[in-house]
Amino acid sequence: MKQHLSIIIIGASGDLATKKIFPALFALYCRKLLPEPFSCCGFARTAMDVDTFREMLKRHLTCRYVPDEEECPALMDKFLARCFYVTGQYDLHEDYKRLADILDKNEKDGLSVTRIFYYSIPPFLFIPVSHSLKQAGLTTDIADKRLNRAVIEKPFGRNRASSDRLTRELATVFSEAQTYRIDHYLGKEVIQNLMALRFANLVLEPLWNRVNIAHVQITWMEDIGVEGRAGYFDAYGIIRDVMQNHLLQMLALTAMSEPLSLNPEYVRDEKVKVLRSVAPVTLNDIVVGQYTGAEYKGEKRRGYLEEDGVPPDSITPTYAAAALKIRNRRWDGIPFLIRAGKGLNDRKTEIRVVFRDVPANIFGAVSTPPDANELVIRVQPDAGISLSLMNKKPGLPMSLHKTDLNLSYADVFPEEIPDAYESLILDVINGDKSLFIRADELAAAWDVFTPVLSELESCTIRPQEYPFGSEGPRSAVALAALYNTHWR
Repeated sequence: MKQHLSIIIIGASGDLATKKIFPALFALYCRKLLPEPFSCCGFARTAMDVDTFREMLKRHLTCRYVPDEEECPALMDKFLARCFYVTGQYDLHEDYKRLADILDKNEKDGLSVTRIFYYSIPPFLFIPVSHSLKQAGLTTDIADKRLNRAVIEKPFGRNRASSDRLTRELATVFSEAQTYRIDHYLGKEVIQNLMALRFANLVLEPLWNRVNIAHVQITWMEDIGVEGRAGYFDAYGIIRDVMQNHLLQMLALTAMSEPLSLNPEYVRDEKVKVLRSVAPVTLNDIVVGQYTGAEYKGEKRRGYLEEDGVPPDSITPTYAAAALKIRNRRWDGIPFLIRAGKGLNDRKTEIRVVFRDVPANIFGAVSTPPDANELVIRVQPDAGISLSLMNKKPGLPMSLHKTDLNLSYADVFPEEIPDAYESLILDVINGDKSLFIRADELAAAWDVFTPVLSELESCTIRPQEYPFGSEGPRSAVALAALYNTHWR
């Protein structure tokens, strides 16, 4: 790149910046994927000097892309020498002028500049930070000299109205073309592989419809509680924190039709079409729960209402299961069962495509009748893809046995798999918006859940209790049974 790259991390002293963003930037630096003239500048309220900031960052850097361990310390020092820090208040444009001075000093004379503003801050700060940056003169594009981009993390509002308001306010500072709404799940290798799996393999696409598929399950489970995030989590809950973004994005990539090409706008057009086809969730379509104290793996675990920072009368759900219906020709009548929860008995994220039973089955009389085929895309842990098939078990009688064809990423791809943030930050640098959420896509996603969120909260519906370390509320089993299935 014949230009200077300046990456500005707003909220640089927080966990997201120190544990994810800067390590990802260092990984890109080790792989020589950052332009030679680049600099990183952190901005936050925490008072510290540059040396202290660099020492804090260094504790979280790893050299997994450096074959020679002896080179690692020198690479870290070279990278950290490009990292600077400014202490300031988020809503004072005067403090951002000191940031502007640092940027001007470090950017190479005579080169055009791309500035990336990464918002590693709570959503309520997005608007005041944007306006302060604008007042300090940092967000103005200068033709052939300076280009600006902004990266913001979810959650993008609390409902459709607040999301629209946030979009409008940000648009007064950064255009839609400059705005990168990041969902780190879209950077995970297995999720990125969904389009290749579907559209680069002729065997799957003819089966990918209501004629051959009985239902789809998308699961996000954790066997931990809120783990020190109670203040944030109680303000949003599991539906806003996971379902409205991560799971709907996974659904969109699973259900979308083939785009005209890999052009980012064509890809996002198809995702928007699917999300607009999803019927809004009603109270009849959803189960919400909240974990209670119980013993799990030999340890007494606190209930959600006992967590530090959670009000004793909180109705914030820590679990939700919903049946989504897509109203288009490909998927009409096929339920997409999605669930997300904390304090459960497993940790996994997966997409499970369950095919229909074999019609006019000739094996009905054998001792083991055939099960429906399933395609499972495992995001975590142990990323991989498996397809279950029925085969004859060796022996004299006709006996069927269900076997899996497994693709384990760890076994097949021994090379280091990039972290999601490495992939997404590189896309921002390159201006590739394929894996980022467009404004109309965000609005369509909020339309799915805003009505039921309003009903749950306005009617103060209490979530159903479930013990920490269990499978979740019993009503979730009944929800799946309505569609003649069970959670896998």
